[in-house]
Amino acid sequence: MSTPYPFTAVVGQDDLRLALLLNAVSPAVGGVLVRGEKGTAKSTAVRALSALLPEVDVVLGCRFSCAPGAPDPVCPDGPHETGPGSSRPARVVELPVGASEDRLVGALDIERALAEGVKAFEPGLLADANRGVLYVDEVNLLHDHLVDLLLDAAAMGSSYVEREGVSVRHAARFLLVGTMNPEEGELRPQLLDRFGLTVEVAASREPDLRVEVVRRRLAYDDDPAAFAARWADEENTLRARIVAARALLPEVRLGDAALRQIAATCAAFEVDGMRADIVMARTATTLAAWAGRTVVLAEDVRQAALLALPHRRRRNPFDAPGLDEEKLDDTLEEFGGGDDAPEDDPDPDGPGGGGQPPQDGPEGPEDGPVDTAEAPAQPEEPAQPEEGQGGRPAGTGEQSAVRAAEPFRTKMLSVPGLGEGAAGRRSRARTDHGRTTGSRRPRGALTKLHLAATVQAAAPHQRARGRSGRGLVVRRDDLRQATREGREGNLVLFVVDASGSMAARRRMSAVKGAVLSLLLDAYQRRDKVGLITFRGKDATVALPPTSSVDAAAVRLESLPTGGRTPLSAGLLKAHDVLRVERMRDPARRPLLVVVTDGRATGGPDPVALGTRAARLHAAEGTASVVVDCESGPVRLGLAGALAGELGGTAVTLDELRADSIAGLVRDVQGASGAHRRVA
Repeated sequence: MSTPYPFTAVVGQDDLRLALLLNAVSPAVGGVLVRGEKGTAKSTAVRALSALLPEVDVVLGCRFSCAPGAPDPVCPDGPHETGPGSSRPARVVELPVGASEDRLVGALDIERALAEGVKAFEPGLLADANRGVLYVDEVNLLHDHLVDLLLDAAAMGSSYVEREGVSVRHAARFLLVGTMNPEEGELRPQLLDRFGLTVEVAASREPDLRVEVVRRRLAYDDDPAAFAARWADEENTLRARIVAARALLPEVRLGDAALRQIAATCAAFEVDGMRADIVMARTATTLAAWAGRTVVLAEDVRQAALLALPHRRRRNPFDAPGLDEEKLDDTLEEFGGGDDAPEDDPDPDGPGGGGQPPQDGPEGPEDGPVDTAEAPAQPEEPAQPEEGQGGRPAGTGEQSAVRAAEPFRTKMLSVPGLGEGAAGRRSRARTDHGRTTGSRRPRGALTKLHLAATVQAAAPHQRARGRSGRGLVVRRDDLRQATREGREGNLVLFVVDASGSMAARRRMSAVKGAVLSLLLDAYQRRDKVGLITFRGKDATVALPPTSSVDAAAVRLESLPTGGRTPLSAGLLKAHDVLRVERMRDPARRPLLVVVTDGRATGGPDPVALGTRAARLHAAEGTASVVVDCESGPVRLGLAGALAGELGGTAVTLDELRADSIAGLVRDVQGASGAHRRVA
């Protein structure tokens, strides 16, 4: 077994270490989500935590880690007698992003269940993580069906496995820890709310700290055992402090004043539900125990708010997580201070300085306080266009960026046919989850049994197999895998006309609002998105295809306009991007969304060039939608003609709204026969 990197050797990252340590003291805090750029010791710190966790008492031989004093009465390995058990180290179980459902929740032996009626159950990662830590690296990339299972287990404290009438239930109480890079996409709101705390991490820009990070990492890579031995004393000290804080925690008093501050803070920041209040209360109590106090102070409430609220105050996916600290301080002051510490209480700062993790030892640059916070980057001044005669912009006639109009709910845009891409919520696809549409012979391990097809395949051979009793004799060749139809996520590539013909401020604001609305829809449907803009003489890939819809929204907001309309350049650039993406991920089907008024100017014969570029997409069968931005009483219908060349459809900005008259007619027609709402 490899030697883990010592937790106390992690340089800086005080908020990250504090959040992890608070969960080690009190798992009831609810876990932690670590957000940050790559290479910031997120995974290193989480894996290092396992060496600090106290040992767990378990029933000897139980695969589900039942507690000896209170075993699970319905444990699949039970029933267990109460009594002394055995101790083992706490587990940090890692859930890979590409794990299957059976790997997460466990699997039943279908052959034995059918032929022998035996519940032969192989536990999954949720069973391994019971009474431990479940760690998900890149949690924002986790497939939706695994997220659903995690939500169920986190809410109920148990995992249910159902397979064709055979069911197994076991305890699954774990501390959920996730790490993610926001550039690769955001989390579903339901899963986001399940994390008790969240921290933002970034690499320090202080040269001395960066030097120390490299020095320690190289020393660890050269000799992990020797490096860990150098930090053994610090590790033991921190481990003892966790044990002491756990013992002190039941004695900590959360006074009415502190509780009122917590409620007032959650109300002031308009967080949804009551989970934030509960998490803040538990966190503040744990902070007091960590500092060696038995009374919660205002400083504990403030620190708890900074850890528990940033990810809960987002009103839509494009809001950056964070907290207005000035508003927080005003709220805490308005609703009174926390309970005063009694005179005989330990030092309010406690060991480790006000609840912060202990410093890393004498050899690092952490001997004294180091301010690694960076001033927020100042937004760049918009480029001022050159002035021609009369003070008007010359050349391209570029205009500065305008703000997007208020987003709205859009109609459902989907790729026709049946795909086999990654699970999502847009287009029809063959998936592991969804309604059963047929059966086939299994390719590899059987995961979804089609019971009727299996019985039908086995029935003609019962006499030849010597069947004598009531049971059905089933062989491996009889098993049939259920084929299911669900929804997939697509690659939605936006090609946005930013030329002078689109530059009227009110018009471009409406266009940006429409694209922002489509981006919101793409976020909810778990799509990848890309953004291409064309103006002047060329087209630009403003954002390569990514799962981060937030990044696309930021690029869209700063998009300037002006100049000629190189329609063909935009379509050709889109063709190149899609060609590369087909090689990278051939199963993910693209949806091309062209936002334009259909005009083409600049260069020799721009209309013919645009037509030929559109026919390239049509020849490859790329699904496309043209959002017609033409306005005014006289319309040329150029966007509709472009849609015809692309082999796609055209919709106006008004028709794009889900609540438009056309949308209502479609909903009514769909509901009249089936009595159900059509998305």
